[in-house]
Amino acid sequence: MPATETKSWDIFCRVIDNYGDIGVCWRLARQLANEHHQQVRLWVDDVNSLIRIWPAAQDIEQQFCAGVEVRHWADEFPTSIHVAQVVIEGFACDIPASYLQEMAAQKRAGHPPVWINLEYLSAEKWVEDCHGMTSIHPATGLRKVFFFPGFTPETGGLLREQDLLTNRDNVDKRLFLEQIGVQQKSDSLLISLFAYENPAIASLLSAWINSPTPIHCLVPHGKILTSVNQALGISLQTGKQWHQGNLFLDVIPFLTQVEYDRSLWVCDINFVRGEDSFVRAQWAGKPFVWHIYPQDEQAHIVKLDAFLDSFLARDNNIFADCLRNLWHHWNEFEDVKDDWAKALELLQPWQVATGEWCEYLARQADLAAQLIALAHRPAP
Repeated sequence: MPATETKSWDIFCRVIDNYGDIGVCWRLARQLANEHHQQVRLWVDDVNSLIRIWPAAQDIEQQFCAGVEVRHWADEFPTSIHVAQVVIEGFACDIPASYLQEMAAQKRAGHPPVWINLEYLSAEKWVEDCHGMTSIHPATGLRKVFFFPGFTPETGGLLREQDLLTNRDNVDKRLFLEQIGVQQKSDSLLISLFAYENPAIASLLSAWINSPTPIHCLVPHGKILTSVNQALGISLQTGKQWHQGNLFLDVIPFLTQVEYDRSLWVCDINFVRGEDSFVRAQWAGKPFVWHIYPQDEQAHIVKLDAFLDSFLARDNNIFADCLRNLWHHWNEFEDVKDDWAKALELLQPWQVATGEWCEYLARQADLAAQLIALAHRPAP
């Protein structure tokens, strides 16, 4: 079956991790619809979260945005919905019982849908073994495929639009900063700060205030701003600026998905959080610091180290130790002042490492293309 054939897709998304779940599902839905010409319907339980990252969306039950049909996933799921040919559970969310029954009916009729569980991103080694594994639903006999995004050719890859790197390389930095109301301070290092609440910000701000290099920090309105205000003992709001020592701080509005990508491209260093911004920072090819979503029993630290092991495999021990310390202390809410100073000294090799990492990832098949191949694979 040719990969260009149009199929119908249903993507189910429950918003749990702030804007990460909807961020990933929305990027995937748009890419499938616009690059691969698929018929895509996105079911989301919190439409307002979509509006934050895509303001053209509206808080209504049904709409079309950017080539995607968007439906509100309410508790009372409509019973008249026709099952799509490809069904994706975003991050192991349970699809509605009535929809599952219709999927089973399709199977009995001889044309079951392709059922895919899109998992969370991880660099852990077991992901390669589990990617593509299947299970049989005990009540319906339907076959579900477990699809793991990842950083190696043995995984499902990462979301990457066909023109992403070209658009990145052609971004007009001056124009973009002007559009978001920022005038970069002369000779400053431009940093974007997007993170969860983090008391370690106090030590980082102190390091920036006393930095030998001027720091211009862009803080989108969000969770980390609360920590910034607590650390500084002030109450900054969107549109406000703050200056002390060698730190210039701009509080900018919460950015749309398109704007956020551009902010990563124009900044020199990016602090990111969760999954979606973490991946986009890697495509920016700039040095970045990841604030991973905290999990019980420190499970997130295992995932943090798994990524660092892969990312740092090619670099010298001095740079590797520096980055490990910075990332660990940032995620464990410890003092990062000395870590930052060392990272700044090693900025050039850090820049080289992230650029090479981006090139390595770009040589692999992207996530949407791999899902297309899976959807068009003959049934076993």
